[in-house]
Amino acid sequence: MPSWLSLSFGFTPLYLSFIRFLAPLVLAVLVMELSGQFLTGGMARVPRATETLAAFGLAFGLSTILSGPLYQARQLGLAMIDNRLQLVTGTRFILLVGVILSALTAMIGLEGLGRWLVEDVHGITPHLADQAQNALLLLSPLALVNGLARYYSGLLARFRRTDLVSVSSIGGIIVRIGSVFAFLNEPFVQETPILLPVIVTILGTMVEFLILWWGYRRYARPSLPVDGDPVTVHGLLRFIWPLALIMTFQGASRPLINFVVSRGNDATEALAALTVVYALGHIHYGWVNELRSLASAFREEEHSLYHIRRFAVATCLISFTMAVTLFWTPLRDVILLDLIGVEQGLADLCVAPLMIFTFFPFAVTLRGYYHGVGIVSRVTDAMALSGPSRLTAITTALILFSFTDVPGATQGIGSLFCGFAAESLVVTWGVRRRLKAQTNGESDV
Repeated sequence: MPSWLSLSFGFTPLYLSFIRFLAPLVLAVLVMELSGQFLTGGMARVPRATETLAAFGLAFGLSTILSGPLYQARQLGLAMIDNRLQLVTGTRFILLVGVILSALTAMIGLEGLGRWLVEDVHGITPHLADQAQNALLLLSPLALVNGLARYYSGLLARFRRTDLVSVSSIGGIIVRIGSVFAFLNEPFVQETPILLPVIVTILGTMVEFLILWWGYRRYARPSLPVDGDPVTVHGLLRFIWPLALIMTFQGASRPLINFVVSRGNDATEALAALTVVYALGHIHYGWVNELRSLASAFREEEHSLYHIRRFAVATCLISFTMAVTLFWTPLRDVILLDLIGVEQGLADLCVAPLMIFTFFPFAVTLRGYYHGVGIVSRVTDAMALSGPSRLTAITTALILFSFTDVPGATQGIGSLFCGFAAESLVVTWGVRRRLKAQTNGESDV
């Protein structure tokens, strides 16, 4: 690299390593988010489009809260598995938890408690509840499949094979996009439109899983030493329970918002707007979450946290600039009306929520950095309170918004931002406090 470039922009080989490591993960996230727009666009073009968007948004939100505990399986594979003895224990652990979560998801898709939760608690019509429950039942195996996929992606990231993580996502995206076009005009989809997002989601997820499984068998497993210290289930639980708690509360955010919005005026339109906004608003900041993997992957590099902090600031500014470009310019209307194809009235409901999404990168960057620090230092319990703080902030904001005439979708995203901000501050406080206590006030944080 030319010396003037290093002096002018502060680039070092380590920063380039960060870019090489994160680029496939970022590409995977961006491609995933863009594919979501094809799915949303497909749902916007089926019969009873608003109803389908609302039902799938409700079902996907409920499935998210149940699969949340395994969302951090990547961090377990990245930070906790050092040999094949530990690999066996870790795999069995993920399998057991995944089966339990899939069974719970299926229960919500059945009569009884599931019907009460979906229809009565959310106050929706029986027909809309039927569609949401059918979607939940069909999507139930994905809690296990996604947990294993993220676990394998963590093992691949441990050996810096994030390129395969990107390949898996791109493969899944190709299948998702192709499935939208393949099934959109099929008679069974025209008759039961909720089957379109369900089939597309299942096919894409399975392709991602199979590619990651192949990569794990080909590269990650052979690279692990056969012998070494074992890890106990208790040790895995102690590491992952705070992360699972955080993800459970994060997963509860969307169902909570959906619940409140579903009981307001124009509930179906508001839920449909939230479905569009969640997918579109995640494009610019979703990839920033991958900062949490840097500390573990580069823990052997000298002064890595200092360089990761500087790198994080740059990613935050890039993400913010993306959001301004997408949501504060005429490009926003092109995306909503022309690319996704929603009606003008629904597009108008999406404008203010998308503008609020512009400011999410600041909270996500801070949270991502300190999540990474907490994981590599194995002080995940110091972050446990961040999940409840997020839900508390969201609930408080929703209560305050209820006294206003702000549209439901705007209430939801405004409350979500309050939750993100509270969560980031608590993560920062918890990790810094714990590390300072361990080192008597001297740390690299």
